[in-house]
Amino acid sequence: MAKSLITLTTDFGEADYYVAAMKGVILSINPAAEIVDLTHQIAAHDIYAAAFTLKCCYADFPKDTIHVVVVDPGVGSNRRPILVMTDNYRFVGPDNGVFSYIYQSEQVNRVVHLTTEHYFRLPVSNTFHGRDIFAPSAAYVSKLVEWRMMGEEIDDPVHFNIPAPAMLPDGHIRGHVIHIDRFGNVITNITKTQLTDEVLQGGVKVRLGKLEAARVLTHFGEAGPNELFAYFGSAGFLELAVPRQSAARMAETRRGAEVEVVVN
Repeated sequence: MAKSLITLTTDFGEADYYVAAMKGVILSINPAAEIVDLTHQIAAHDIYAAAFTLKCCYADFPKDTIHVVVVDPGVGSNRRPILVMTDNYRFVGPDNGVFSYIYQSEQVNRVVHLTTEHYFRLPVSNTFHGRDIFAPSAAYVSKLVEWRMMGEEIDDPVHFNIPAPAMLPDGHIRGHVIHIDRFGNVITNITKTQLTDEVLQGGVKVRLGKLEAARVLTHFGEAGPNELFAYFGSAGFLELAVPRQSAARMAETRRGAEVEVVVN
């Protein structure tokens, strides 16, 4: 029996039977599969949060891991179930943009529209493709079923717009909020590619709404009480935080808001 690692990311929570049903289907098809829960606490229907979460940890897993994502507000519609194949990983989920960061950062070899019902759990529910399409498809992928048997290659998967930071004529940097974590830390799309160590040495301020972070620090313990500060987080992005408080709430901000780095 082929062995494989399969991860699950959903917005199902843990109070209902949904996650357990998916695991049961996978193990019924491939009892040797190892299943890891990335998270089931994605906010309901939040495709962008699921995409960001996947981006931040998919590559920490061994080569040939299969990542299943089921955040699927379009379940039962004409949105396509897909298999995304890269050199190192496989991704299974809805074609709704949830793999947008994967398309940006990985060498994608092909995207397959999963159409062969033989590899589904029948009858397919109109409301639970996680159990009836994505889980069994991932299980068959883990058994090395040839992709051509499972569907048809497509060249137009859905992408959502991933904003890139802008370098302004005055040397300032304009970015956007791309995620807010459970602590209320505000994660931007600005990286050290734009905000280099050389620029930091000259001094910068980071503006978020009506607030301004006067310092870019290395860790939370450096900040004073109630101080909004900036730092580079573990995912490589510039973030804003307030010790033991929600920076997002303090700044009254949300995903998509503009952030500006003012260079001295």
